[in-house]
Amino acid sequence: MPGFLFWLRSFLPAPLAIGQREIWLGCIGAGLGLLGTEWLSQQVLGNANPWFIAPMGASAVLLFAVPASPLAQPWSIVGGNLVSALIGVSCALWLGPTGLAAGMAGALAIAAMFALRCLHPPGGAVALTAVLGGPAVSQLGYGFALWPVAANSILLLLLALLFNNLMQRRYPHQPALQPHPHRTSDPLPSARLGFTQDDLDAALAGQGELLDISKDDLEEILTRAQLHASRRKWGDVYCRDIMSRDVVHIGPRDSLDAAWERLEKHRVKALPVATADGTLVGIVSLHDFFIGHSAPTSRMAPAMSTARYVEDIMTSKVRVARPEQPMVDLVGLFSDGGLHHMPVVDAQQRVVGMITQSDLVAALFKTGIGNPARAA
Repeated sequence: MPGFLFWLRSFLPAPLAIGQREIWLGCIGAGLGLLGTEWLSQQVLGNANPWFIAPMGASAVLLFAVPASPLAQPWSIVGGNLVSALIGVSCALWLGPTGLAAGMAGALAIAAMFALRCLHPPGGAVALTAVLGGPAVSQLGYGFALWPVAANSILLLLLALLFNNLMQRRYPHQPALQPHPHRTSDPLPSARLGFTQDDLDAALAGQGELLDISKDDLEEILTRAQLHASRRKWGDVYCRDIMSRDVVHIGPRDSLDAAWERLEKHRVKALPVATADGTLVGIVSLHDFFIGHSAPTSRMAPAMSTARYVEDIMTSKVRVARPEQPMVDLVGLFSDGGLHHMPVVDAQQRVVGMITQSDLVAALFKTGIGNPARAA
């Protein structure tokens, strides 16, 4: 019995790491997509026979259940199905509706999809349908590639575009690119250590097999895994442990001269702006003292603002932290997000602390590199 259970566990695939929402969206989307494609195909093609083909069911699985897959992107479904249909018809005309023609059609269709970067598994079924679909398909000849293959594929794609975007899925799927805060060609700070693009390319090349995931998505997943590992490692260090508590701040109706003097006296680059009871209403930094934060033209130096009060130049939308928030939550905001200062507020939005990049660097050093036992 133990041997049987071991065999059974090794035979069954691992559970899919997917939420219930995605499962339901995949099922409902595929059903609606196929119903809509069938109806639209009937309206467009009328009584043409065939006007709807079975491989569209396989395409629906990809477009609605796994829309992030490289095999489910627009060029994959349209290009993959169309080129497979053309190859299938060619093999049928050359060798007739035989097993040899079916095998040749499948092999050549896969080779063509690889070459054209439109690999789409249902394309293999389209190629076989072109060979073994019977008299109705044979009579269409190369017209089969346009009606119904291209028509079905385009209609199903249009419905997938509508459904997936209404359900707030990124489709066509593109990696979530994070802009560089300084608009330079350097990698983001978080990408300068750990694995690199070259490391990822080498690992994928050594894999020797095609993985149903894009390199950008794989990199994003690995980066998130590193973040989760960091949360586990430093999850018991909180903002209250590293923040400055004697916070230098300024009022919204204080003068710009007063704000400038306070920045210079305490040698800081930003001040939280708070009301008399300490409620945060904004933040003012050195950049805010200049009109537009940049020069009006590339040949002119930035001009000092002529405003009189802090509230006239402060930034009202402020990213804040909570005292009980894990420190690791701020790493990405300070490293890749371009932030230099972050006020810490309580439940009533009163300023209780301030965290800067220096605070974060010191905390990471002390809890990690500076503490060999903890780093291990």
